[in-house]
Amino acid sequence: MTSSPSRLTFFLLLTPFVLWIGLLIIIPHIDLLILSLQEKVSPRVYRTSLANYQDFFGEWAYVWTLVRTVVMSVLATILTLIIAFPVAYYIAKIAQGRARTILFLTCLLPFWVSEIVRVFGWMLILRETGLLSNLLQYLHLTSGPVEFLYNDAAMMIGLVYTSMLFMVVPLISAIDSLDNSYIEAGYDLGGNGWTVLREIVVPHAMPGIVAGCVIVFMLSLGNYLTPTLMGGKSGLWFTAHIYTQFITRFNWEVGSAFGFILLVCSSLVVWLALKLTGQSMSSTLGRQ
Repeated sequence: MTSSPSRLTFFLLLTPFVLWIGLLIIIPHIDLLILSLQEKVSPRVYRTSLANYQDFFGEWAYVWTLVRTVVMSVLATILTLIIAFPVAYYIAKIAQGRARTILFLTCLLPFWVSEIVRVFGWMLILRETGLLSNLLQYLHLTSGPVEFLYNDAAMMIGLVYTSMLFMVVPLISAIDSLDNSYIEAGYDLGGNGWTVLREIVVPHAMPGIVAGCVIVFMLSLGNYLTPTLMGGKSGLWFTAHIYTQFITRFNWEVGSAFGFILLVCSSLVVWLALKLTGQSMSSTLGRQ
């Protein structure tokens, strides 16, 4: 008699999740795939073919931009991890009480505003008449204004900054679950800071590292705003090609093909990263 209400409760709780996944993820991606296989032969007349994918592989500029986007996204992920790990470790294991709360809120504070506001904030700092250029002139380190924007370095700063929180939070969660007695035992057995970090902290935090890297990589790969505003014309990013096909050329078939290629490419990179680190998505999510 109690199984029926329990089953009903389970389905009621599961329904919003199923609707969310189905309506916002599965169905749109199926529609994206179907649309990418449609070739326009005349007004309102289509046929199923791989012509849209041939357009991608037939143009070296598209392939190069995708490769460049993947490489730059991986680099942004690595830089974000290098910066975020010491911050997360300090918050999780060294800071205590109110200081810990303040530090975490300090990491969270920039994300209380939209991404475009954060990006424009960096543009105000790095532009030719911005804060950094004026400071260098004030210190007489340069003879005139210096433009720090519209290059790969500026774009990388924006990508790391806008993704930092998504790396810090999983790392704090993973590191905080490590019992301090293991760290103390590592030092008691003659290990130094580097040894304890390599043999104890990093292996324990690996699920958090992988989770943070996956999130940051996906966010960087699919980012359009930051590369466009901070990279300028030199900041070639594959999402710009997708935007051009959809919005500028109104070629939704090719744009869908490009979007699906980006999806497959990102999934492949994540799968390879999980294999190389010996992690699985289920174990990674299960430890968070």
